[in-house]
Formats: sequence, structure tokens, C-alpha cells
Amino acid sequence: MEPICLTPGPPKRIGLVSTRFAGTDGVTLEARKWAQILEGLGHRCFWMAGLLDAPAEVSHVVPLAYFSHPEVAEVQRHLFGVATRPRAVSDAIHRIKEALKDELYRFIERFQLEVLIPENILAIPMHVPLGLAMTEVICETGLPVIAHHHDFAWERERFVLSAVNDHLRAAFPGATPRTEHVVINSMAQKELARRCSLPSAIIPNVLDFETPPPGIDEYNADLRREIGLAEDDWLILQPTRVVPRKGIEHAVELVRRLKDPRAKLVISHPAGDEGSAYMQMLHDRIADAGIDVRFIADRVGETRGRTPAGQKVYTLFDVYPHADLVTYPSLYEGFGNAFLEAIYFGKPVVVNTYAVYARDLDPLGFKTIEMTQLVTREVVEQVREVLHNPALRREWARTNYELGLKYFSYAVARRKLAARLANLFGEGF
Repeated sequence: MEPICLTPGPPKRIGLVSTRFAGTDGVTLEARKWAQILEGLGHRCFWMAGLLDAPAEVSHVVPLAYFSHPEVAEVQRHLFGVATRPRAVSDAIHRIKEALKDELYRFIERFQLEVLIPENILAIPMHVPLGLAMTEVICETGLPVIAHHHDFAWERERFVLSAVNDHLRAAFPGATPRTEHVVINSMAQKELARRCSLPSAIIPNVLDFETPPPGIDEYNADLRREIGLAEDDWLILQPTRVVPRKGIEHAVELVRRLKDPRAKLVISHPAGDEGSAYMQMLHDRIADAGIDVRFIADRVGETRGRTPAGQKVYTLFDVYPHADLVTYPSLYEGFGNAFLEAIYFGKPVVVNTYAVYARDLDPLGFKTIEMTQLVTREVVEQVREVLHNPALRREWARTNYELGLKYFSYAVARRKLAARLANLFGEGF
């Protein structure tokens, strides 16, 4: 009997929509990967967002779609942490929503779109008018949709008290026609079914494990020297933004307890958009610990280049090959891109057993140093052993890479995206 094969079907013109497709945030990174995979299947992808760095010929830039646009930020300021909203705020929501609907229709018509992919804008209410506009356009046009949900309102404490529960029920997410809902972990899948009675498929975050990782080359060979590290220092990499949920204070505590002058904590990303209190707390902890920490966000960018002062700018993929250990002590993650990156580059990783890791990643058999909210003596001793044992590091790297290839490669997303399109169009089997 011939096996049943899933093919991409006729090429489609696909529009991806979000508040921002720029930088290295998780939504942007995963959307780019999806576009690369879909274009590899023969489809064409187009982009609409408020902040956008895609080529102009495939882009529809709408400043009002950005969550930090002044009009949007002013409206959002009145929506959470309170139970009611002024009528003027309701009027502003609808005014912005209508303007964004006009832009969505222009986007669809300009590129003759056949499929829409809302990227997280029907999940987390950082831009309520955009979510409402997207929902109404889907209901009005009947266009097929793959709704890609990275994190939901109910997963974030700051959205618990809301003056827009009516809009959240309508659009975050709504029960729209011809929509394939996609989540990135099993917990989200179960909660979406329980709270909204909506079925969904899991497409985890992925990396191109079929392509070996880049290594040290002529450009990045001097990275250690450029950030002030000696060749025999231990570069302990914290490859995340500086926001409270990343638990970076645990990485500080780990380095303190190693009590080795070679241990240098390197933080690759800048602070997030959640205020300065956490960064100040970290600086206080670092001073108390008396350890060497390098904040190198000004030297890490999306592409190689130069700073205004003429210093080299490296990519994150230039930094990883130099790391001796990766710390990932997050308190909460929707999935865990930095975890995948660490195993892609064959680096040992200290990971806090946040809920999604414990449920979806740990059972697969990855070799890691696990902590549970505390940097215990056992954790410190495991780190020392890994740092002093190259053979163990190689064994872990081999095992972890094979698991990444099996469960989180582009091939996995390719199969699952082809299935979503087949469900929408009834073709490709």
C-alpha cells in the first residue's frame, strides 16, 4: 500500500500580520521561520505591521498597528488594572479599529492575499483595536486563517484585571470561520480548549537543525577580546532580554557561588519594556555578589556591522560559539527559544524547570542542569563538573542535537504547516 503523503498544494499568497516584525523578539523570529518554510513550499509571503523590516516590495507598514504608537499606548493605558473604562476610551478603541480595518483591506487587496496569519495579535491583548480589526476582517472576508498564538492574556498577571473583557471574549481569540488555531505548547492547547472551546494544533518553536550551526570564523574570532574576556575565562551566557520573568538573578547567584575568577556572566540583550526597577535590582545583586558581569547588548545586533563609535557589532549566533555554559533560569516561558539555541550550538544549559519545559521538553530526554527556583549546592556542583569535563559536554551536545533534530527542526514545522493548509483548502493528500 502506498503511503499517504502531504504536499503543499497550489502556491498561495499569504499575509502575516502583527504589531511588529522587527528585531529579535520571539514572535518576529518564529514568523520569519514560518515564512522561510512556507516559501520553501512554494508559497509567497507578505507582511503587515506597525514596525517592519521586511523588503518594501512585500511590506505594508501601518504605524497605527504598532503597540507603542502614541494613540494606541494612550488607549491601552486605560484597559488593564481597572474594571471599567470611560466612554471616550471605548470610542477611541472603535476609531482605531476602523482605521486598522481599512489598512487590513488595503493589505489584502494590494497583494491579492489568499491566506492570513495573525501572529499573536489574537492571543495577547497588547493592541486591543488591532485584534478587534483582525477578527472583524476575518468574519467579513471569510479568508482562510492560520492564527499563530504565542502567549495568551490569561498567562500574564498584568492582564488579569481588565476593563475590556467584552473585547477579550470577542477577539482574543474569537470563534472565527475557516481558522486553524496554532499554539506553541500543550498547556496553551488545553487552556484554549477549556476556556474558549477552540481546538488547536501544536507547532513548537523550531530551529534549522538540518543545517549545522555556524562556528568561530574570521569575523567573530575576536569576540572574547572585544568584550574584555581572556581566552581561558568561562563565558557564561545569559541570552535573553533583561526582564523579571527571565530570572537573571539566579544566574548572578550561580556565578557568585562558583567562586572562580574565570567565571564571567555575559548578558546579550537589553532591558525590555517593563520598567527599570528590575535592571536596578540586578545591578544591586551584582555589586553585592562581587562578580564580573558584562552587558553587551550594544555590541549584539540582528546583523554584523559597526556601532556609531566604530566598534564591531556581532549577532547572537556569533556569541553562542564562544559560550562555555548557557544560563536559562526563566520563571515563565511560552516555549523557550534560548533553550533551543543552546542545544543547537551544543552548549550545556542550566534551565529552571518552568512549566512548559517540565511538561513538553524535559520528558524528551534532553541532558541539562535543572534547577527549581533555587541555585542549590547540587546545581553548582553539576555546573563545575560540566565546565571541567569536555567529554561530558560533547556527549550532552550530541544527544541534545539529535533530539532537537527529531522534535524541533524545520521539517517538523513544514509537515504541520502543510497539514494546516490542507485542512483549510481540502487539498494536498
